[in-house]
Amino acid sequence: MRIIPPGSGIVHQVNLEYLARVVFDQSGYYYPDSVVGTDSHTTMINGLGVLGWGVGGIEAEAVMLGQPISMVLPEVIGYKLIGSPQPLVTSTDIVLTVTKHLRQVGVVGKFVEFFGPGVTQLSIADRATIANMCPEYGATAAFFPVDEVSIKYLLQTGRDEDKIRHIRKYLEAAGMFRDFSNSSQDPDFTQIVELDLQTVAPCCSGPKRPQDKVVVSEMKKDFENCLGAKQGFKGFQIAPDQHNSQVKFVYNDKEFELTHGSVVIAAITSCTNTSNPSVMLGAGLLAKKAVEAGLTVKPYIKTSLSPGSGVVTYYLRESGVLPYLVQLGFDVVGYGCMTCIGNSGPLPEPVVEAITQGDLVAVGVLSGNRNFEGRVHPNTRANYLASPPLVIAYAIAGTIRIDFEKEPLGVNAQGKKIFLRDIWPMRDEIQAVERQYVIPGMFKEVYQKIETVNKAWNALDVPADKLYAWDPKSTYIKSPPFFENLTLELPPLKSIVDAYVLLNLGDSVTTDHISPAGNIARNSPAARYLTSRGLTPREFNSYGSRRGNDAVMARGTFANIRLLNKFLNKQAPQTIHFPSDETLDVFDASERYQQAGLPLIVLAGKEYGSGSSRDWAAKGPFLLGIKAVLAESYERIHRSNLVGMGVIPLQYLPGEDADSLGLTGRERYTIIIPESIVPRMNVQIKLDTGKTFQATMRFDTDVELTYFRNGGILNYMIRKMAA
Repeated sequence: MRIIPPGSGIVHQVNLEYLARVVFDQSGYYYPDSVVGTDSHTTMINGLGVLGWGVGGIEAEAVMLGQPISMVLPEVIGYKLIGSPQPLVTSTDIVLTVTKHLRQVGVVGKFVEFFGPGVTQLSIADRATIANMCPEYGATAAFFPVDEVSIKYLLQTGRDEDKIRHIRKYLEAAGMFRDFSNSSQDPDFTQIVELDLQTVAPCCSGPKRPQDKVVVSEMKKDFENCLGAKQGFKGFQIAPDQHNSQVKFVYNDKEFELTHGSVVIAAITSCTNTSNPSVMLGAGLLAKKAVEAGLTVKPYIKTSLSPGSGVVTYYLRESGVLPYLVQLGFDVVGYGCMTCIGNSGPLPEPVVEAITQGDLVAVGVLSGNRNFEGRVHPNTRANYLASPPLVIAYAIAGTIRIDFEKEPLGVNAQGKKIFLRDIWPMRDEIQAVERQYVIPGMFKEVYQKIETVNKAWNALDVPADKLYAWDPKSTYIKSPPFFENLTLELPPLKSIVDAYVLLNLGDSVTTDHISPAGNIARNSPAARYLTSRGLTPREFNSYGSRRGNDAVMARGTFANIRLLNKFLNKQAPQTIHFPSDETLDVFDASERYQQAGLPLIVLAGKEYGSGSSRDWAAKGPFLLGIKAVLAESYERIHRSNLVGMGVIPLQYLPGEDADSLGLTGRERYTIIIPESIVPRMNVQIKLDTGKTFQATMRFDTDVELTYFRNGGILNYMIRKMAA
């Protein structure tokens, strides 16, 4: 067992640069490295030829107690790369293009393996960036086999040379060492799709989903189209006469102006890009040229730089670009998940007031992997994923409504217009700096310190007790109710009778919609609970930090301010309590249903539960009394998390959905569960209107059925240990 103290970097980056073995040597036996992690972006390590994927925390807890992880044997999609990227294209542009393409192909529950001569054009950091974004296109894993570039990376990051020789010998002997230029080595795949890297153009993704790619040259036009479009993934439904609204405000004794499209957050953040020297040094060189050209970033824009590991700060400093990043406001704020997970902190009060006053669609631009509604910040309704250099460019411009080809980033003190093309670093320029400054000694120095030098960690008081001492006064960690009223007898299978629909949802409902990780709104049920415990709003912290408190997390379930419930004609974390016909916060409605002993279900569309592998997105609904979800399709990890909590993932039959079946969600649902069940069997659903239809129970394996029969993984483990 190895423990890496906090503050060292993002786990996926530490794994890539330090922990991963690629091949294990166990007492003279060699076998391939692999990993299963409790974060969906565990897939990043596939870029180094280590097969790995993310699972839910509930599944991982079961594994710690000796249970298997089960899955259906996946299809493997071959993704062929050919050609070479254009000089202005970054790895971010490639990954956003791949993300959109594979989401269209449909790879949920499948493995993707990259092959073809184009793979040789990608560094390990580039490959890791593409593999990291695997959850955004829905695949289980996105694998790059080991080749010559992988071996060079192991040397570059300071791995033991003798071990590297053994890694190569073993993989060659086992037929697993790949020459991507030799097509005779290409495996047989279920399906092959292809991308010519030459066709990739600089792009961003947004304003609400990572798969919604927008070419940079179209960004201004695309955003302006989104302003007036119907409320949805590409629409904000702003009245045409309001598109050019302007709101003046004063910040630090100076007057500024915000409009729709104004950038208020610009963050180089997350595990996706901050692991990649080419885009990080590219951002540094762009910052240097921008400062030398006399460009600045407006002071009210919240800028930050949170690298994936300490190595990044090292090479930014050694190459001389860090002072220029700092001058533009991109100071290193720490190593870990920051703005990408909603930990950007508050915006300046005058900025928030201006956004609210003008009902403005303000913008966050981040080099992250997720931009779902309500995730980045409650006051940025539009959020775009972009490469680190583009994050800086949009921060300088101060708006997303800019055509970089025709409009300048800014005007310097001498009145000269400075365009993006004037300061954009060339690929060969970036590579020269990378060769000079990203060296093995840097990795060795950072990681030799990592496990020894952390005074705060080493000074922690460790209790000697074998059982955790619960503090009843703590608002962060409390004993959860999952084992209350637990019996050691196997419960009989029961049908769900006359259930009400708590929420009627559409497509792409993410785990951020179901269980937010960001700020706790001051008028929310969670805020009312914390206030009752004597806390002030400034002490609320975030849902992510309070995940050890079920009372907060249950109240935070479906508490995303951007939740779109079909029962209401607005975005709000609310629903209708049908017995009283009142509109209530979701938690308050569920509490009333549960007090009356009434079961609940949720209706949803496609890709239900996409996004982070957040176990509270299943634990929360369980605590709200939700017995089943009926959706058109599920993201893999969330479906298994629901199974783990004993919540039934039901799926409409092919070609059917709520609209085709005429479901309004106002009906009451009886789900007939027979005593004998098998994986993926169809069950009958009866409505109080007299209508009957069938849906598939998405238990994919016998192991999942066992968990469900026991009322979830946690109940099963307790019964097994007691036995």
